[in-house]
Amino acid sequence: MQFKDIHTIYFLGIGGIGMSALARYFKKHGAQVSGYDRSETDLTRALVAEGMAVHYDDNPGKVPTDADLVVWTPAIPADHQELNFIREKGLPLKKRAEVLGIISQEKQCVAVAGTHGKTTTSSMTAYLLRSCGVDASAFLGGIALNLGSNFVEGDSNWVVAEADEYDRSFLHLHPQIAILNSLDPDHLDIYGTPEAIVETYKQFIRQIKPGGTLLYKQGLPLDDVVAELRASGRQAFSFGIDAGDVQAQQLHVADGMMQFQLQTGADWTGTPTNELPISLPYPGRHNVENATAAAAATLLLMTDTHALQTALRNFRGVHRRFEYIVHNEHVKYIDDYAHHPAELEAAIRAARMLYPKQRITGVFQPHLYSRTRDFADAFAAALDLLDTCWLLPIYPARELPIEGVSANMLLDKMTISNKAVLTKEALLQQIQKDQPHVLLTMGAGDIDRLIEPIRQILTKV
Repeated sequence: MQFKDIHTIYFLGIGGIGMSALARYFKKHGAQVSGYDRSETDLTRALVAEGMAVHYDDNPGKVPTDADLVVWTPAIPADHQELNFIREKGLPLKKRAEVLGIISQEKQCVAVAGTHGKTTTSSMTAYLLRSCGVDASAFLGGIALNLGSNFVEGDSNWVVAEADEYDRSFLHLHPQIAILNSLDPDHLDIYGTPEAIVETYKQFIRQIKPGGTLLYKQGLPLDDVVAELRASGRQAFSFGIDAGDVQAQQLHVADGMMQFQLQTGADWTGTPTNELPISLPYPGRHNVENATAAAAATLLLMTDTHALQTALRNFRGVHRRFEYIVHNEHVKYIDDYAHHPAELEAAIRAARMLYPKQRITGVFQPHLYSRTRDFADAFAAALDLLDTCWLLPIYPARELPIEGVSANMLLDKMTISNKAVLTKEALLQQIQKDQPHVLLTMGAGDIDRLIEPIRQILTKV
């Protein structure tokens, strides 16, 4: 299939962050774009404003039967009427990951993978490259605030893509540069075991193109596949804080910024740095690691280290990744997409780093019954880092309830005394009553619909 010949394209799940990036790509290339999503959101409203038709009822009558291509996401249930109608009609049907793989195949791809940090690191990488003279395109898993979108198109042959491990989607990518941030277990409903996850990541790494490069977090169990890469003429470099071929050294917080020295080692083949001072306005050790990885990818392709410093200092972040909703002398309200125990811990520790003397109140909406069950102990341990924790009921997404699995399972395992499971209505009442000074909302479900009501409560004079 030649994508240049696609004139009409339909998306099942057009409001997903990855799907909407593809929709924007095809719209920009002149196609007539339409789609279905379960509910109206700010993102679907933005797509409509950009000229795409979106509907919210499962109605086969609204599927364009002349579509040159239908793109769907595995989040669409098997009994979806439109999906089955499309299959019965024999319309060309591809998964989102397949389409992204085809688009990136003809380009030089920087693919960002890992259980955590993909969206921030890919957004950083795209922004750094574009700021340093490499006009890269980007398909992102979030709205990069510097770029104003989850999709940007550049004039160069480089594209930055978020490599999603869900449903083994990233195996459709064959990158020139691959970044791997983490290998923590997740999506055990797909993979079965942590060992299977690691092996699939290794398969992804083996798909790096001839002459390509792997950038991986120091300490990940990748010695065998790193040796394979190097034996085949490809490169592999590690990164980390005070560890690896590219390092963030002398890390500290000053003036609300993460301050460190970027240092490359003797074996590094990209643009070298010799204690390059970096100021990053994005808190947390995990974001320093993300920035080090993004900087390393950029240093492989450019030589202007001053532009790199300036871009990192001006990085504004990603929507729903430690995003300040309210930031004044009385209230700090931060929202984060964290939905895995390691992500919760990173977000909470970042808040602690910035506000060491203040009480941290957290709201968490668990995402998926299976993930809650599989990582219940780790979730409880991460949430115990808070002073006060309010849990919302589990957001089921694509799953049916699992007997015995609920937010109360986490509550019972937590050791802090200030904790409760609340409905959304009760949560808003509790926030109104307590008026927390530092509030952190976390989750990947529909907790984002509470952001504006919470903001209004905390800013009401």
